[in-house]
Amino acid sequence: MPLASLQSQFELHKVAVIIPTYNNELTLVRVLEDVLRFTTHIIIVNDGSTDATSSILSSYKFLTQIHFTKNKGKGFALRQAFKKAEVLGFEYGITIDSDGQHFADDLPVFINELEKNHLKDILLIGSRTMTGPEIPQKSSFGNKFSNFWFWIETGIKLTDTQCGYRLYPIRRMNEMRLLTFKFELEIEAIVKAAWRGIKVKNVPVKVLYDPQERVSHFRPFQDFTRISILNTFLVAATLLYILPKKGFQEIKNTNSQKLSRIWKEKILKVNESPQKKALAISLGVFIGIAPLWGFQTLLVLFLAQITKLNKALAFLFSNVSLPPFIPFIIFISYQIGALVLGKPLEANLDSFEIENALDVYRNVKQYLIGATAFAAISSMLVGIVFYFIFSVHQNKQARSH
Repeated sequence: MPLASLQSQFELHKVAVIIPTYNNELTLVRVLEDVLRFTTHIIIVNDGSTDATSSILSSYKFLTQIHFTKNKGKGFALRQAFKKAEVLGFEYGITIDSDGQHFADDLPVFINELEKNHLKDILLIGSRTMTGPEIPQKSSFGNKFSNFWFWIETGIKLTDTQCGYRLYPIRRMNEMRLLTFKFELEIEAIVKAAWRGIKVKNVPVKVLYDPQERVSHFRPFQDFTRISILNTFLVAATLLYILPKKGFQEIKNTNSQKLSRIWKEKILKVNESPQKKALAISLGVFIGIAPLWGFQTLLVLFLAQITKLNKALAFLFSNVSLPPFIPFIIFISYQIGALVLGKPLEANLDSFEIENALDVYRNVKQYLIGATAFAAISSMLVGIVFYFIFSVHQNKQARSH
């Protein structure tokens, strides 16, 4: 895409480039000049720099600038930039780091992807090639760690969740209640965006790690601790609120009348004992959780037929493996598999760690054993609970007559 054409696309789609900077005097001019080849819609956030940053920016007064007297953190800088961008009438913001690791000639990648998605709410994250001797080992590990927890929290598999080269939908970001102030905001933002139904996906970008010029302000112990605390909170929120809410909403939106009819006509009013109803539910839960993906419906109906259990009831509860619950089911299955096999519990189940066929076999074996055990335990517990529910209901009906 020619530069003039890209400049017009920035105008047409109301896109600004946001550049937070803190003590990057060695690379700041190069980054600014590189971006200026594509657009003058730039918002610079000087996050309390103590080097020559203020002097450098005095030569770029024609650009929108935000200055803090003290360093407040990248997250806070981005939040202020989002607010400023909306005031100025921008609908999207592409964030690019000022340490020189990103290339402005990747800006068309974001614009093209935005157009492919018909300018709908979307959050794009640059996907870097995180292999090679020039890539810091801590960056590669941190990215895999972040990718795994993002998958657990949202059910979305991404190749890079830590790249700061991103396109954000400005209005939607300002609508969110973002709580963090430093690097962890970039994780909080994409998780909450996914929870709100905003499409989150990767686009390929280049990356440069120059140890002579690049100044990283990431503090491994402090920042990793904050990120871990954030992930703990997000996982808890996912398991206790987001996944149940999505699951129930999906059922409500697609099958509310059908489920109501099944519950009233085929469950509560059916002339079956509480034991048989509970067994049908146990069968459905077991098939829904067991590692039988793709055959669950046929299998649960077949088994309900030959065991003479309530097919409608068994089928209904086999849908426990709704898409929002799948990451949770797989995660718990792996953990139970580890316990059964006498292995230590593993927090990182990232498939990128699989290097050979033996690793694949070991992981599949652990999952199959864990999922089967999880299915058995869950079906037993759920069956017992519903046995008592149906028994109480039956006793109430008997007294009313």
